[in-house]
Amino acid sequence: MAGIAKFLTARALLHVAVLALCLMAFPLETQAKDKLLDEAVEFTGAVLFLESKVPALVIGAVRNGEVSVSGFGTIGAKDIGPKDKAPDGNTLMRIGSITKVFTGAVLASLVSDGTVKFTDPLQTRLGWNVKIPTKDGRSIRLINLVTHTSGLPREVERGPAPADNPFATITKEAFIRNLQDDPLLFAPGTGALYSNFGFDLLAQALANTANKPYEELLRERVLAPAGLESTVFTPNGEQRQRLMQGHDFNGAPLPDAPTVPMIVGSGGLYSTPNDILRWLAWHLDQSSAANAEMRLLDHEAYVQRDGLSPVFGFDESGHMDAMGLGWIGMMPAGGRPLILQKAGGLQGTFSYAAFAPAKGVGAFVAISAFNFDAALSMAKAVNDMIGALAPR
Repeated sequence: MAGIAKFLTARALLHVAVLALCLMAFPLETQAKDKLLDEAVEFTGAVLFLESKVPALVIGAVRNGEVSVSGFGTIGAKDIGPKDKAPDGNTLMRIGSITKVFTGAVLASLVSDGTVKFTDPLQTRLGWNVKIPTKDGRSIRLINLVTHTSGLPREVERGPAPADNPFATITKEAFIRNLQDDPLLFAPGTGALYSNFGFDLLAQALANTANKPYEELLRERVLAPAGLESTVFTPNGEQRQRLMQGHDFNGAPLPDAPTVPMIVGSGGLYSTPNDILRWLAWHLDQSSAANAEMRLLDHEAYVQRDGLSPVFGFDESGHMDAMGLGWIGMMPAGGRPLILQKAGGLQGTFSYAAFAPAKGVGAFVAISAFNFDAALSMAKAVNDMIGALAPR
């Protein structure tokens, strides 16, 4: 009985703490008319923040076009803006590998208007003076790059870089050297291995095909149509005033290293919770005639897990059942609907975006520290929250 009493007391204290945090979480104007949406977002965020003990956490969800965002802790941006400011919908942050689903959307846009085909070989689209490796008679196609089935390793081998500019040695020359060294780990299309290498090549191939810088292509095809004004590769002065400081595994602040041209496909974007939720709302607006073909292509599953060997690097945020255009597909399980999701981590920030296309619900969460336990917990919490908010 004493143990039960102790447990109940702990639960009561947790609920009091959660309620206190919810009251302080975010200004009234960010709350939705959908009170259940507010309740789910605030409570989920408060519990995650208390459990993870990270410097800052921000969480939001969209349902039926309504948005709710709650922030906890302080953004603590070193020498940038007020250090005691709580994160909110306009807080800027590195979104790391969530960048990949934007690259996938560019591909969907170009396929929808006939500019490229999923089956186009990388060799014919990259435009570099290098022979793209093949294996067992199979060549790398664009669909292999976007579904992580190219056979390329996770990263490009390169030389050391300074701590304040860790991406400096990720160069076109490094990519060419790696391609010349026959890096394929399996025949394209036969297995799946998470590959930043592949997504960065995809961005370069799409930019070459469109004959314009990739940043301009992304803005034209994806960001502008969706109204994403704070999703950028290089923040301006005003945006940097809203930047959330990232922290290493030991709690030390990490530098805001610049995005170099060769990581724009895999992980170079900054964004805000408001922009990501607006982006998820764009995906959920399936009745819209604008970009309808692109949206349809972007939600499809192109590679089923059971047809691949090996499969490695996809299950940290939930079991991967299929791969889309950068999106990881999870089939319905229990009370949870089909979910398309993507996680990211860069320079001391972990983030996660997910949506249920058939249920009209999406969510985003980010923390300002490299904390794997917290990252796993926040992905599960968001997946569960989507299941709870999805109409039955």
